[in-house]
Amino acid sequence: MFGKIWKDKKQSPLSLSYTKEEILRHPIPEHVAIIMDGNGRWAKKRALPRAAGHYEGMQVVRKITRFANELGIKVLTLYAFSTENWKRPKSEVEYLMKLPEQFLTTFLPELIEENVNVRVIGNREQLPDHTRRAVEQAIAETKQNTGLILNFALNYGSRAEITYAIQSIAKQVEKGLLSPEDINEDLVASYLMTKDLADPDLLIRTSGEIRLSNFMLWQLAYTEFWFTDVLWPDFTEQHLLEAIAEFQKRGRRFGGV
Repeated sequence: MFGKIWKDKKQSPLSLSYTKEEILRHPIPEHVAIIMDGNGRWAKKRALPRAAGHYEGMQVVRKITRFANELGIKVLTLYAFSTENWKRPKSEVEYLMKLPEQFLTTFLPELIEENVNVRVIGNREQLPDHTRRAVEQAIAETKQNTGLILNFALNYGSRAEITYAIQSIAKQVEKGLLSPEDINEDLVASYLMTKDLADPDLLIRTSGEIRLSNFMLWQLAYTEFWFTDVLWPDFTEQHLLEAIAEFQKRGRRFGGV
């Protein structure tokens, strides 16, 4: 069963401002996942090319990563590029594939200084060489960092992830290393790309869309959802505080009473 859904509207009580100090008085979600949506629409509203929206979105990633680290969030997973995004126009895909290199090249010294650990889930083998090299360099150079885990979902699709996990388990059964009776939720989770991470506590999706878009379908089973009409390039630290404030008001029972 999916977590509770809150749709932030302009008339919502969450339009009130929150301070970092107020939010830190209550438990902070350890793992926050964000579907960063609305870059193209942000650009269209300003009669700009879609690439301009993606560039602005990249600046927001930097800002929100820094703020999440200040709040003590342990894992920030960002849906950067899905397996379905390859269907977009070639020019847009090529630009999107340059963004990780631009972001990580300029931001890497700060990530290292701030003790941020960069990780990636998704199929890296299909990425262009320059994108893969930038990602692997960031992972290698922040591997020893013990602070916030900045986890990019890059060329990621949850159905592909689950399918691969099932195939891997089936191979173990075929070899006689596992029996069907050994297969349980913990075993399946251990074959997912997030095997070393706790499931998200809070999912945020921007731009007004209310769907998961093939993102962490297994891991979000008991996650709290927060949707906002705000487009990703307009997303601010205050919006993150609002999402966390709503999270802090909810009673999480995980199927119990």
